[in-house]
Order: sequence, then structure tokens, then C-alpha cells
Amino acid sequence: MTESAARVVTFHYTVREAGGEEVQSSRGGEPMAVLLGAGNLIPGVDAALAGMSVGEARTVEIPPEQGYGRRDEALVQRVPRKHFDKVPNLAPGMQLMANGAQGPQVVTVVKVGMSVVDVDLNHPLAGKTLEFDLEVTDSREATAEEIAHGHAHGPGGHAHD
Repeated sequence: MTESAARVVTFHYTVREAGGEEVQSSRGGEPMAVLLGAGNLIPGVDAALAGMSVGEARTVEIPPEQGYGRRDEALVQRVPRKHFDKVPNLAPGMQLMANGAQGPQVVTVVKVGMSVVDVDLNHPLAGKTLEFDLEVTDSREATAEEIAHGHAHGPGGHAHD
């Protein structure tokens, strides 16, 4: 049986840049539970999970268009250094959380000058082809409440209004 958009799928994952080192993994912890088709995952992983059954494991390659998108050089911006006064030892390569127009987002420091800081607002994995090792551990029909809320709820229900 394959999964459909009205399903909650629980799965383990490991992600790496294609042919590279591991970036993140749920192994060693709890698997992730998601409502398929709700936009809570990158499109390539959502589509791969929709075609998998409980107990199935596979590795999928996700191009940037189905992952975190292509890099957009317009998202590399110059910001007054005063906005970083509370950041000790500010240096290129640092990743910081900032409040963006659509909520919190990761920004990467590119260059630190005397009065300005160049930051990259692209997702750190934008423009990269990714490999995901996926293993579906459980699958069930989504509840009407989960569908209405747009995400999976844990065993005890939800903790929001």
C-alpha cells in the first residue's frame, strides 16, 4: 500500500550533499511525523514519501528545484554592523537566526567590515543537490483535525489553539 496526501507518515531520514558528508539525521532519536502534501517538507522528500510503504527504505536524490531552491544572489545583502552588536566574535561562516518577513530564518555571515556586514539569506542548502536516506516506520490516515491544522499531531493530540 502506498501513501496518499491524507496520510501521516512517520520516518527516519539522513540528508547529505550529493556525494558528501552527512548534514543531518534523525537516526539515534525519534523519527519525524508529517502530514503528507501539507507543505511541511521540501517537495522532493514529500513526493518520495508519498510513494513509500511502511518498512520501506530508499535513497533519493533531490535536485535544488525540489529541495531548498536555487541560490539567489539578490539575497546576499549588506546590513549595518550595529544590528550585530550583541553577537560576540562575529566572523564569516557564522549562521545566525534572524526575524524575516516570513518568520525566523537562518542567515549566514559572508563578510564582516568596519561598518557593515554582508549576509546571505539563502537557505544554507539552496542550490545543492541532496541525497536523502528515507525509511518509513509508520503510516496512518490523517485525522480531520490534522488536515484542518495542516500538520501531524502527536499521540496526545495537539498543544495549540
